[in-house]
Amino acid sequence: MSTPTSVYDFEALSITGEPAHLSTQRGKVLLIVNTASQCGFTPQFAGLEKLWETYRDRGLVVVGFPSNEFGGQDPGGNAEIASFCQLNYGVSFPMMAKVKVNGAEAHPLWKWLTAEARGVLGTQAVKWNFTKFLVGRDGRVIKRYAPNDTPESLARDIEAALAA
Repeated sequence: MSTPTSVYDFEALSITGEPAHLSTQRGKVLLIVNTASQCGFTPQFAGLEKLWETYRDRGLVVVGFPSNEFGGQDPGGNAEIASFCQLNYGVSFPMMAKVKVNGAEAHPLWKWLTAEARGVLGTQAVKWNFTKFLVGRDGRVIKRYAPNDTPESLARDIEAALAA
C-alpha cells in the first residue's frame, strides 16, 4: 500500500466482523474514538451517541474502536462489547472490532491518526481510553482530544468541521 494520505485509505473490521472501508464515508466528518466498556470514561458512550444523533444528518459519523490496552478495561469479545454498548448506552453509531491503538501491533489507522495529531508534549502514543480524533470532510485529522474532553465539549469544533 502506498503511504496513506487520508482516513479514506484505511479499512477495519466492523464489530460484527464485516469489512468496513472508511472510503465509504468520504465527504463526512468523522469522530474516531478508542472505547472501553469498564473505564471511568465509559459513560461518554452516552455523549458520543448524543453527538451522533444530533449531527449525523449533517454528515457526522462517530466511529468507536474498542481497545483492551489500558487497564484491561474491555476484556470481552466483540459480540459482548456490542451488546454492552447497545444495552447500557443505546449505541447505534458504528463500532469496529477490538484493536490495538499503540505499538507495533497497532491498527494501521491508529498508527496514522497518532502520527497526524500528536498528544500533549508531542507524544504520539494514545495514553488512555476515549482519546478522540476529529477528521474533516477531506479525510485529514483536524484535532486530537484527551480522554477527559467530554463529547459535549466537542460540539463547537464538530459544527465548524461540518460547516467547512
